[in-house]
Amino acid sequence: MPRLMPWSVIGLTLLPGTALAASVFYAPPPPEEDSPTFSGEAEFGYTHLSGNTDSQTLIGKSRLTWLTGRWTHTLRSEVRNVSRDEETSAEQYLISGRERYDFDGPHYLFGFARWEKDRFSGYDQQFTTIGGYGRDVIDTGQHRLSLEAGPGYRHDRIDGEENNNLGVVYSALDYQWTFSSYSHLRQEMSVESTDANTTSRSVSSLTARLNSRLSLRLSHEVKHNSNPPETADARTDNTTNVTLLYTW
Repeated sequence: MPRLMPWSVIGLTLLPGTALAASVFYAPPPPEEDSPTFSGEAEFGYTHLSGNTDSQTLIGKSRLTWLTGRWTHTLRSEVRNVSRDEETSAEQYLISGRERYDFDGPHYLFGFARWEKDRFSGYDQQFTTIGGYGRDVIDTGQHRLSLEAGPGYRHDRIDGEENNNLGVVYSALDYQWTFSSYSHLRQEMSVESTDANTTSRSVSSLTARLNSRLSLRLSHEVKHNSNPPETADARTDNTTNVTLLYTW
């Protein structure tokens, strides 16, 4: 897959009660006592270059989160489109829903369903559902580490081939180091293994708060498929972003 334009101004959500605690793939951290019942974020990014190369990047993301007792519910959507010289070089869509149930202490259960379509990945579309157990291994004012794992199911619709129905073994980690009251480093990783291939995702980010609503983030995302369909452009997709975040 072609690399997305690195200096796209896009956004990722901030979860309630946890300042600058956006989570890209995994269950959000447990809400604080003063967390709002409903929160969310919507963002739109657009970059246009003209001259020797005529290109434009359009990216939109949104996330809604609401709380019901021990439950945390999250809905997320994403769209990305990149064109160069009037030819599309990247086109991606994603919709997902996630549930988290917190027990007393550091334990929780989670479940999510995700639909994604990537025009240049070799798949017409993919649907994944996973559930399992998570634990907040470290939870201090400066460091937080969460681990989770569980089984799942994935349906692959492949261009020009028969559909695949696969069992999934899933594991993930989410680490955050808050080194000041205005900024933090974060590392998120996940692995989804099937009989056909293994998909790994990584997001490394540095976030700095500008005010109560706006933050600035530098992030690098990597998605790797060990055995994609033959029509895929590449096994690994890298995306580097400078991000403007807005939350309510």
